[in-house]
Amino acid sequence: MESADGAGPRARSGFDRFLNPRAVAVVGASQDLSRIGGQPLKLLTEFGYGGKVYPVNPKYPEIHGLACYPDVKAVPQPCDLALIALSARHVVPAIEQCGEAGIPYAIVLSAGFSEVGSDGVVLQNALRDAARRCNVRVIGPNCLGMINLRDNARVGFGGTIQLRTLIPGPLAMITQSGGFGFGVVASAAYQGLGFNYVVSTGNEADVTTLDLMADFIERDDVEILVVFLEGVQDGRRLVEIGHRALALGKPILAWKVGNSAVGKQAATSHTARMTAGYELYRAAFREGGFIEVRDIDDLVDVAKGFVGRKLPRGNRVGVVTLSGGAGVLIADQCVERGMAVPPLADATRGRLRESVVEFGSINNPVDATAQGYNDKFASYNRTIRAVLDDPGIDAVIARAPRGTATPVWAEGLLAMWRETDKPLVLNWATSPDDNAETLRMFDANGVPCLIAPGRAVRTLSALVEFAAKKRHYDAHPPRAPQRPGPRPGVELPASGTLAEYAGKRVLDRYGIPVVKEALLAPDAVDALLDSPVAFPVAVKIESPDIPHKTEAGVVKLGVASLDELKRTARDLVAAARRYSAQARIDGVIVQEMASGTEAIVGVVNDPWFGPVVAFGLGGIFTELLHEVVHAFAPFDAATARELVLRTKAAPLFAGYRGRPPLDLDALCDTLVRVSWLAADHADRIAEIDINPLFVREAGKGVVAADALIVMKS
Repeated sequence: MESADGAGPRARSGFDRFLNPRAVAVVGASQDLSRIGGQPLKLLTEFGYGGKVYPVNPKYPEIHGLACYPDVKAVPQPCDLALIALSARHVVPAIEQCGEAGIPYAIVLSAGFSEVGSDGVVLQNALRDAARRCNVRVIGPNCLGMINLRDNARVGFGGTIQLRTLIPGPLAMITQSGGFGFGVVASAAYQGLGFNYVVSTGNEADVTTLDLMADFIERDDVEILVVFLEGVQDGRRLVEIGHRALALGKPILAWKVGNSAVGKQAATSHTARMTAGYELYRAAFREGGFIEVRDIDDLVDVAKGFVGRKLPRGNRVGVVTLSGGAGVLIADQCVERGMAVPPLADATRGRLRESVVEFGSINNPVDATAQGYNDKFASYNRTIRAVLDDPGIDAVIARAPRGTATPVWAEGLLAMWRETDKPLVLNWATSPDDNAETLRMFDANGVPCLIAPGRAVRTLSALVEFAAKKRHYDAHPPRAPQRPGPRPGVELPASGTLAEYAGKRVLDRYGIPVVKEALLAPDAVDALLDSPVAFPVAVKIESPDIPHKTEAGVVKLGVASLDELKRTARDLVAAARRYSAQARIDGVIVQEMASGTEAIVGVVNDPWFGPVVAFGLGGIFTELLHEVVHAFAPFDAATARELVLRTKAAPLFAGYRGRPPLDLDALCDTLVRVSWLAADHADRIAEIDINPLFVREAGKGVVAADALIVMKS
């Protein structure tokens, strides 16, 4: 994992003795091998584990032909891992005994901790404290255990972990849902995809998903990391691990659940783990080496794509099929996913004319027609090779044939696959049992072969996405952002809300442009001989207790004369009193009427991700686009530019349909300054809301017309 400034990797977490223990003590071992305390004994003695197994239970002298020990302290050494299957109230003493015995790791299968309520939380806190005090790293509680299929160590319980169909492979999985996660591994094995390691983390009283991710991403025998994620406690560390994944060129397939209101509630009741907003996870995934997956088939398909170890140099796709309709379908879906299906080079078309019949198509997508059946698809392979060789093509999707000649075709295609550095994704055109041996051959050799056209396109799009992130990371590795100027001194209240005028003074100190305005005592307005700001003006009540002025009816725009200004001030004070008799009224704001394209800039100081800047267009665009993008504070101008240009509003900044271009540089500078304000005072500021921020024509800057700063309570 990288350090916070992206300078290099941190030290490995050192989970070797956990993943490949020399000996395992099963604490709470049962003579009934079907029980939770008995299943681990069966798994460790009947599935090829080469280490020692020590049952621990004072009731028995031996279990399943193994000498049984009265307590953990009596277990012979060396022993690297204790599997604890005791009732919750006995777990802490067992961890203390592990510490005395020098056992460095423990898996706590037991339930009855934070997932059951307040009493369980107290017990889990005691478990965490005991683990730290005794220098024992604890996985769980409330988990299913660990599988190391490379070394035949199955340390846990459950039906799936006992399947003999599970296979090792270049993947590792960390799952916050043991039962479901282990089931995913079984489904993947059925489709020819293997996992070297699988860990169920449970309630994460000590060892977290992030700890294991940081370790697994560094392992030579892990090429692809899968995480089934409900939530993490340190979002910034998740971002760092994503950066490290890009540095290493290892994708992390992230399956994030608990994103809806119902899902969040279920995740909380399941593991007592609160989740940050899904949009923040998406922001973390976007800037790191993450590829989001949504279902088991999605995960397996994308993983098969990465197992091929070939990344495209761009997003230009060649499509080759034996069916014109299939080619059009695949091309459509490529474009829908942001990939290009460009014309082929003239030289390529010349080669294709030698292998494609006259009534076929040598355009992209290429329709080779069913004539390939006549020569056992040798001409079809020449067609695929010609498209792969095209310098304007970065990857190819080809549809597989079927029939008795398919194995011969597959041998030729496999030879071609080994010679090219470009990704080739196959769409299997028939049922999995038709020429099943060919499908298995492709799986064994890392050639991604997917059942449905859309799944083939999705797989290739994941490769394109990761490759683009990798290229961007290599060209622009993360660096600590540079502050735009000296840190200014500002005065912030201990709690509560900083009202508009006071909030804009803070913005001004950070170099964020604000409208011209004056704050007047309510009784001073009637004595005015002229407006402090040129008409027309906006008139507002300044009150830290009325954050939403429009709802309270304490704002009026377009006031055009001195008499109207005085009447308006009296009316707004009265409206504020009606809205809240206890509200503090610090004065009346008279401000210039600003104009431009309305934007919204906000900050949320998230408990898990820290200060995050949000940007979106305001006014009518808020309802039209329904789009807000996020970046983690602080950041630099390049990040701000990427943030803005990633939105649907990007064309406005270049000038759209005769509109003048907007001042992108000034907007980016403001976003950077807001990010530093949020980062500098992350311990104090909970939220910032600048709405609207008017973005003017290029060269004319931006200006904040309203602002609200909410302090942490």
